[in-house]
Amino acid sequence: MKKRVLWVCNIMLPAIAQELNLPYSNREGWLSGIFEKVKGREESFKLGVCFPVNSFKELPVQDARMLNSWGYGIDIPLVRVKCFSLSGIECYGFKEDVSRPDVHCFNQDVQLRVIINDFKPDIIHIFGTEFPHCMAMVRAAYRPERVLISMQGVCKEIGDVYTMGLPEEVQNRETFRDHLRKDSIIKQQIKFLIRGAFEAEAIKHCFNVTGRTSFDREYTARINPKAEYFHMNETMRREFYSGQWKMEDCQEHRIFLGQGDYPLKGMHFMLEAMALLLPRYPDTMLYVAGNIITNYTTLKDKLKISSYGKYLHELIEKYSLEEKVVMVGKLNAEEMKEQFLKCSVYVCPSILENSPNTVGEAQLLGVPAAASQAGGIPDIIEDGKDGLLFPVGDVEKLAGAIERIWDRTKDENGETLSQRLSRRAREKARIIYDGERNYARLLEIYEAVGKKG
Repeated sequence: MKKRVLWVCNIMLPAIAQELNLPYSNREGWLSGIFEKVKGREESFKLGVCFPVNSFKELPVQDARMLNSWGYGIDIPLVRVKCFSLSGIECYGFKEDVSRPDVHCFNQDVQLRVIINDFKPDIIHIFGTEFPHCMAMVRAAYRPERVLISMQGVCKEIGDVYTMGLPEEVQNRETFRDHLRKDSIIKQQIKFLIRGAFEAEAIKHCFNVTGRTSFDREYTARINPKAEYFHMNETMRREFYSGQWKMEDCQEHRIFLGQGDYPLKGMHFMLEAMALLLPRYPDTMLYVAGNIITNYTTLKDKLKISSYGKYLHELIEKYSLEEKVVMVGKLNAEEMKEQFLKCSVYVCPSILENSPNTVGEAQLLGVPAAASQAGGIPDIIEDGKDGLLFPVGDVEKLAGAIERIWDRTKDENGETLSQRLSRRAREKARIIYDGERNYARLLEIYEAVGKKG
């Protein structure tokens, strides 16, 4: 009899949203990679997926049914979740204020218990630790020894360094938008620290953890040395397994950032590095994907701008980068791939990351990458071999790493540094992000967890 595995996700998976013709976030796109491997495989396991929604109206499925707490021996007011079947997979939506995922809902434990009672999982696999529904699911599970948590970010560590490189007056500033949304830079930092507390509480009471870097392994061991740690690499979105970067096809001095809309991603360091690069390379261009937060032209723009967006705008003005920085907005996987292939270097200047998906996507395509030596990044980039690393926040060394990649001097094999980094990154990525290998490892982990208790 096939095991029943319930996934707990922080968002509706892009693959599910696409099938429902709903808007979706590119966050956690790697989950779509493994979801595609699982979907439709008769020989593996029966999968259920649950995720938070603001409203059940977000789930326009004709055969959906409402489940409630009545009949489960829970003596509290009616609590509902919505269930529907999609491609043979049972999907559950539970209510959560997704705009404030750091706030624990009093009935969240009950919602998740209702889902557990309906699906009857042998294993519960929680992807991500930072939101209260992770902690709630650990509490709701009848058999905690069969709960598995997959590490993503490490929120406590992020909270500790969140404002690195920002002037104090910028850290403490509140724009109209920040005040209205209660979302200033300091409040964002506090949210990460709150999520870090949720994360620690969940890990303390979990028997099984899966991760992929020495950074997350050491972190979880400090919190719960009794938890068993399973190493498993990620599978990227399928679009990045085709296509290949070529030096002769890219724009020579074009830089790409996968995101820059909050301080953790370090775009402020990249703008300062641009000021160092432009005197020597006046054709340098920076393209940035993700939410556009730097608009400051109309009154509406000024009312909507965040403090961090305003600071980026100030840096752009300070260094006369108005014609040198292009904010391309939110991109789907194919559009992201197009940006990767056009650039001559992908830069990840983040203050802290565990294993950023964009670095993995760049490696699969063979895009030369320069990244900060932060968190788990040194586990996926070997400095000088398949990418370049620079100290976090060191703008001069960031600019220097880009210049090294732009150097067209050839070695004894007739390769430039960028070509050598590209070739080795692709070779490595084809092993690390091999979907079949990672799927087989997932089954091994489920087999081990399923034998417990």
